[in-house]
Amino acid sequence: MLKTLLIEIGVEELPAVPLLKELKNIEKKYANVLDKYALLGEFEFYYTPRRLVIWHREFKSSQEDSIEEFFGAPLSVAYKDAQPTKAAVGFAKKCGVLLEEISSIEKNSKEVLYYKKEIKGKSSSELLPDIIESWIKSLDFGKTMRWGSLSESFIRPIRWINVMLDDELVPVTLFEVESAKETFVHRISKFGSLSINGAKDYFKTLEDGGVTLFQDERAEKISKDFKAIENESGFNIEVDEELFKEVVAITENPTALLGSFDAKFLRLPPEVIVTSMKEHQRYFPVFKNNKLVNKFVVVSNALTDDFSEVIKGNEVVLRPRLADALFFWHNDLKARLSTEDLKKITFFNGLGTLSDKVKRESAIASTLFDKYKLDISKDDLLRAMELSKADLLSEMVYEFTELQGLMGGYYALEQGEHKIVATAITEQYLPDGEDSALPSTSLSAIVAMSIKLEQVLVIHLLCVVL
Repeated sequence: MLKTLLIEIGVEELPAVPLLKELKNIEKKYANVLDKYALLGEFEFYYTPRRLVIWHREFKSSQEDSIEEFFGAPLSVAYKDAQPTKAAVGFAKKCGVLLEEISSIEKNSKEVLYYKKEIKGKSSSELLPDIIESWIKSLDFGKTMRWGSLSESFIRPIRWINVMLDDELVPVTLFEVESAKETFVHRISKFGSLSINGAKDYFKTLEDGGVTLFQDERAEKISKDFKAIENESGFNIEVDEELFKEVVAITENPTALLGSFDAKFLRLPPEVIVTSMKEHQRYFPVFKNNKLVNKFVVVSNALTDDFSEVIKGNEVVLRPRLADALFFWHNDLKARLSTEDLKKITFFNGLGTLSDKVKRESAIASTLFDKYKLDISKDDLLRAMELSKADLLSEMVYEFTELQGLMGGYYALEQGEHKIVATAITEQYLPDGEDSALPSTSLSAIVAMSIKLEQVLVIHLLCVVL
């Protein structure tokens, strides 16, 4: 007989990045557990920041009956002088029956001991507690936490469990939480739990309670909101794919909203503003004619008809972030790019300081210049090498480490360095991935190559030493 099966594991808010990293494995691991228990079938997996949900439209109410066959020693070995040997007695013990119940069968042209056991399939309700526990404990989100007096850990505390086979509750205890026919909706709709009569009631309760359970629907809603904002404002939203997946994962009722910030912050390099919005606030930057404007898009999880306070609150949160960045920018410009303090920073134990590293890179660059006789200025090349790591000492890169190199290029331009030198500093780590852009000039290419060759040399030396 086939029944519906709903499994809901309710948790405190899941962090998006660990969830998304494990996402590709969650369904595979559940399918593997089902296969182990001979209950494999089609299912769907849904998630929100507060729940992991498995839904079977059709689930076997029990395992199928099966037959297990046992083959033992040849009869010539099992019996001597018509008396059973240790081989025969041991075979009966292995099969869990009396010796009289053992028969024989021909196998590979020999008559051997044989026993056939009929195994009655267990009911699904009996197996589900072990299935769910095995699945949940197989998930690997990286860091985990313990709560209460528990010695076991999970990515976040489990707060409720709802397991229903058709409309019947399946008793399950996980992390000392017992299953119940209840769920939780959007906190703004109702803070406490709501009783559930069955699967149909479950899906309607979530919908009425402001929870969009299906992640694909949340993604589609956000995309439609983005398009509406673009059509109404004439702006273009830069949609970072990884960031988009994150906001889908951290919302149950997503609504995209357009906010703004003081135009004075546009004096900052656009990458600084974009990084501050993306990394710290999960905002999407907005452009017009390929130029960053003082707008941003935030995906709210609020359940309300008036989002004005939500927009205002996000604008207030962003302002000090950008104010800090502008403060760093002005301080760094006053300090100018300097390499003196690189002598105080150890690169690697036994390999000197960052200043020593720059000297090695510069020596390689000089050798490449002499070898290939490129039509570039050697003075510009050595200047780019000299300043390549200087922005590591800046306040901006200390705060936004991912802007290393990029900020050095901006600061170099601001202090009057040749544009080709600034470009080389900006592009020193290219290519930095499979689909990465390449250095745009010969000088940039030599700088980038020298840095990578120095890394290869260092790795080789470490291998020799170790």
